[in-house]
Amino acid sequence: MAAPRLLSGMGCLYEMPAALGRVRRPYSTSRTFAEVLRLPKRQLTELVFPLQELQRHLLPESGPVLHLKTFEPSLEDLARAESLFTASARNRIEYLSSAERLDHAPDLLRPEVCFIGRSNVGKSSLIKALFSLAPEVEVRVSKKPGHTKKMNFFKVGKYFTLVDMPGYGYRAPEDFVNMVETYLKERKNLMRTFLLVDSVVGIQKADNIAIEMCEEFALPYVMVLTKIDKSSKGHLVKQVLQIQKFVATKTQGCFPQLFPVRRSAN
Repeated sequence: MAAPRLLSGMGCLYEMPAALGRVRRPYSTSRTFAEVLRLPKRQLTELVFPLQELQRHLLPESGPVLHLKTFEPSLEDLARAESLFTASARNRIEYLSSAERLDHAPDLLRPEVCFIGRSNVGKSSLIKALFSLAPEVEVRVSKKPGHTKKMNFFKVGKYFTLVDMPGYGYRAPEDFVNMVETYLKERKNLMRTFLLVDSVVGIQKADNIAIEMCEEFALPYVMVLTKIDKSSKGHLVKQVLQIQKFVATKTQGCFPQLFPVRRSAN
């Protein structure tokens, strides 16, 4: 059975290295992406550009608007991004190593992006989806919170390294703060942090741990809203507006546009 995908505006991940500048190329030949392109326009927008679909549920006179245009990749951009995660002889995608401390982490020159979030927020599911076109890469997904106990490093071709961080909150490693704080503070090639927030419940007290670390170390980071298919449109719009306001008024290093993701089987 094909691995589940997370369809979203996560294209910001793929534009991180300078080598990933926009170049017009034909659409990806991926079967999954081709199937998405054949969807009716309304359904395509809902899957690929969920914020645009949510904007429709706001009354014109309501005042608040969603940030949609700060980062607005085209379908060609997204197809090209997908190709970066497609394993081939010339584009090796592989697990590198795991580490409990920064001094045990691989010494790499490539840019890094890391994923961090509360236990059971859907972090491993998202990373597994990103690697779904690299079947030899194993990302374990557990129904039990707190499964990830170490920092896991994955090579994404010659472009960058993706780091899966342990979850915080319930069943977090005892040395979580020291492990993650040291990495965020001292990892010189860390270019972007993706902070996952459960869109059903919004920003929780435990999430402030990661937010405060990103702010303290002046890190550029992005909030990714998971499980958007678990809420009604009305509840989701309310959560998005609340989190967007939090980002605008309480943070300095967070990218102003949110990136919602849904879980969808092929």
